[in-house]
Amino acid sequence: MFGRRALLAALVLLFGVVGAQAGSEGRAHSFSTEGLAKVSDYIRNEIATGRIPGAILLLQQHGKPVYYENFGVRDVATEISMSADTIFRLYSMSKPVTSVLAMMLVEEGKLALDEPVSKYIPAFAGMKVGVEKKAEDDRVSLELEPLNRPVTIEDLMRHTSGIPYGYYGGDLVNKLYADAGLFDNKALNNAELVAKIATLPLAEQPGTIWDYGLSIDVLGRIIEVISGKSLFAFAKERLLDPLGMKDTAFYVADPAKWPRIAEPMPEDRALSPMAKVRDIRKPLRWESGGGGLVGTVGDYARFSQMLLNGGTLDGRRYLKPETIALMASDHVGPATHVERDKNFYPGATSGYGLGFAVRISVPAGTSWPLGEYRWDGVGGTFFFIDPEDDLFGIFMVQTPSQRGRIQLGLKTLIYQAMGR
Repeated sequence: MFGRRALLAALVLLFGVVGAQAGSEGRAHSFSTEGLAKVSDYIRNEIATGRIPGAILLLQQHGKPVYYENFGVRDVATEISMSADTIFRLYSMSKPVTSVLAMMLVEEGKLALDEPVSKYIPAFAGMKVGVEKKAEDDRVSLELEPLNRPVTIEDLMRHTSGIPYGYYGGDLVNKLYADAGLFDNKALNNAELVAKIATLPLAEQPGTIWDYGLSIDVLGRIIEVISGKSLFAFAKERLLDPLGMKDTAFYVADPAKWPRIAEPMPEDRALSPMAKVRDIRKPLRWESGGGGLVGTVGDYARFSQMLLNGGTLDGRRYLKPETIALMASDHVGPATHVERDKNFYPGATSGYGLGFAVRISVPAGTSWPLGEYRWDGVGGTFFFIDPEDDLFGIFMVQTPSQRGRIQLGLKTLIYQAMGR
């Protein structure tokens, strides 16, 4: 299957070929046909056992697709086969895109990592930190304490701002965020969302704990303030249109494209106790830089190849190589004294950079590459970039409930197929 030249030639036309990193082919591990067959079998079994309707996997090495397959259907209700033009909810795979946009502004001198967020959103100057206090009768109350230092742009990008997502069953600050209904009120635009966040307390002092939350949504609003444009307008002008990411947007505006939308299994639509998989056919004002984008495997492939190339694609530079290297380095390591909360999603062998998890140690029993950087979305999609092997991988699926298990299983098989 993998040796069919006609298939790979078609994929080259679909995803585009760009130059590989200089000298990378000599160092890189290559895939075995037998190992990739196990990858395919794994995904087919997920469909056969009724866990997912369908999926797409792309592995691209040295600028060319070495593995691509569509599996199953977009939606069990329509039974339309999965295909390269299928549109997926990317959720938190939006964060790397927004982070790249922000770093463009950093390169231009319009934004700096050490600047306070309050420079662009003045209400942040008055924010407080919510601290739980227990009285003698064991009643817990929330007291507000002043900031030890301002929230910075770097805090937003590395999730040390103290801004959580908020969930029921958490502490009192998280409950305040959950009760605020930030995910329910789709009528809010970015300015209104951030204004609402500014009225809530922070969960921690800035720069002290990695706490996953709405930080990149705040960053998206700052991009709007600096550019004078909506986040989508700026993204289209500076990144999406130049890269050819023609189907990447915050919702699917064209009804002709609606049959191309991938859906999870009917019973698999809960993202959290507060939110369900949204209907991306409906327009909304909230352009969520942290979790709102939709797109195709081909669109995200062009974005990923640009990152792997050190910031260039098809002769156009988007970021400098040193900027990509900065983003893909650990910004929460021991020297920073940043603690990891109980939900440190990068995992024990990874740190976190500016928009990505970053591999800093090798998992036991493997030879997985250091410096691999990646992220995923709550809807099931994930991607990883492996500079050592001049490789990136993108898995597109819609399954909130099975995503963690599938991601680990697939990554393990992919690296085993490379002898890693």
